[in-house]
Amino acid sequence: MKVHPTAIIHEKASLGSGVSVGPYCTVGEAVEIGPDCELVSHVVLGGPTRIGEKNRFFPYASVGLEPQDLKYKGEPTRLEIGDHNTFREFVTVHRGTEEGGGVTRIGNHNLLMAYCHVAHDCQLANHIVLANGAALGGHVTIEDYVVLGAYCGIHQFSRIGRHSFIGAYTPVNRDVVPFSVTTEDRKAEIYGVNVVGLDRRGFSKKQIHALRAAFRLLTQPGLNTSQAVDAIEEQIQHVEQTGEGESLKQLVEFIRAAKKGIVK
Repeated sequence: MKVHPTAIIHEKASLGSGVSVGPYCTVGEAVEIGPDCELVSHVVLGGPTRIGEKNRFFPYASVGLEPQDLKYKGEPTRLEIGDHNTFREFVTVHRGTEEGGGVTRIGNHNLLMAYCHVAHDCQLANHIVLANGAALGGHVTIEDYVVLGAYCGIHQFSRIGRHSFIGAYTPVNRDVVPFSVTTEDRKAEIYGVNVVGLDRRGFSKKQIHALRAAFRLLTQPGLNTSQAVDAIEEQIQHVEQTGEGESLKQLVEFIRAAKKGIVK
């Protein structure tokens, strides 16, 4: 370990091998830091928090402190962070609440840019990018390979589906379906399939074409969401043998599980 003499480490904190703690950092009680993590400087880590390996925390990140929930009365809750994540300047991530299951989770290989906020009980998967100033209300779920543009605001209990892209300054108060591009014009609206992102991640032209056909059904005048989903399920039967059906199944499952409605 490499700990700067100005850092304050609680006697009940646990630091793995190769951890670097820079000037004026504070590591609180019940914080477990995995191997090869780096706290650059002026980082505050509260607990109970468990952090995996090779995570980087930049100056003034505040991670693992109490949730900003008026119902929280000091009950034991926690934060769990996976591996290879980057928390840039002034990022805030809060522990869970008893009502929300007691735990906030962040997976692996995520980038949280400066001034991002992750509230209590959020569940972030892997390979997610939150651009500067993006803010998640409590109980938000974000699936793999999502990109949130700068200053997006995600309402409590919303779900963001995998491989979706949300443009800067977009307010989201419903679920965002997988594979979509969403941006704002006074309210969030789908603008089509995230073709650029899917192509970068190895999706075939046939898979993207099938998703585009499904999105046309979702946005077709005269079809409500239930009717559109039924039509997409018919589409799945035609492409299931050729390998395009899996993405469509994920899309349908996501929509059927939506409790707040979806952005269309």
